[in-house]
Amino acid sequence: MAQMFCCAHTGALKMRWLVVAFAACSFVADVYCADDTIAWCYHLPSCSYTQWPIISAEFCNGSRQSPINIVTSAVTVNESLNDFAFTNFGNTNVLDNITNTGKTVKVNFKSGVQVSGGGLSETYDSLQFHLHWGNRSNVPGSEHAVNGVRYPMELHIVNIKSSFNGNTTAAVNDPMGVAALGFFIEVLPNTTGQPASWKTLTSYLQNITLGGDIVNMTPGLSLNDLLDGVDRSQYYRYLGSLTTPKCFEAVVWTVFKESIKVSEDLIDMFSTMLRIGNQTSEIMVNVFRGLQTTQAVTTRSSNSGSGGSGGASGSCVSLALLALSLFLGSSY
Repeated sequence: MAQMFCCAHTGALKMRWLVVAFAACSFVADVYCADDTIAWCYHLPSCSYTQWPIISAEFCNGSRQSPINIVTSAVTVNESLNDFAFTNFGNTNVLDNITNTGKTVKVNFKSGVQVSGGGLSETYDSLQFHLHWGNRSNVPGSEHAVNGVRYPMELHIVNIKSSFNGNTTAAVNDPMGVAALGFFIEVLPNTTGQPASWKTLTSYLQNITLGGDIVNMTPGLSLNDLLDGVDRSQYYRYLGSLTTPKCFEAVVWTVFKESIKVSEDLIDMFSTMLRIGNQTSEIMVNVFRGLQTTQAVTTRSSNSGSGGSGGASGSCVSLALLALSLFLGSSY
């Protein structure tokens, strides 16, 4: 999971890279803000993810680290994983602002967005989403992989337990304080500017080309619009960590089986338009953590829920289908 969110924001409309790099931030799942005591990065050998277990050893060198390669032949069925309930995901007025953090693009939410069900222990407040990508659409940039296969991009929606009332410090110190929803993004072939929701989202990139840039979003775009076409009843589940320092092992990971389909031209905008700092700094490419040691992964049974991909009807939903789901690992 990429970092969760930055809690400290300045009042300025545009914050430059040095402010982002050294601001005091609270880390939950996928913060995309630099800890003021850890100079981590993606683009330099001295501070990229291969060095995080050294420069942030307390958790980044742990045994429950993310992201992972999901090996479907090793996935087991968990019948307690039920349907999610998504509150205000259809509201076109909850996407608050979009920012270039110098590490990713992050969209913060207004209050009232929540996730429950899905085998989670309680309702979680949704705080933000951010993205991971490689270098244009033909270079893998997703953090998670399935059977060794990675996608051009990955979207993470970051949530914390509602009972913490926004206390991110409490969330990252709870083994299940953070719930991260991961969605693979792949190329929608033979199209440009599609889907319309993603054309709207990427239209903001021209206003946040430099690290620290932040702009308010205009009402009209919802989370459901961005996730359109994805069967959210089928998913993988495992316990892992934030995917940026300090790599807190506090995350209930959900990785959805079906991908979001986006045209190549829109995917490529992320790795061609955005810089990590000022106008002379590097273009933001390959913003992902490498795969970590595989954790135990479970999945929904393919005959549970409604409309799950790979589901069958009537008598076909049987022991044979259960065996197939165990082998294919009906995805997150």
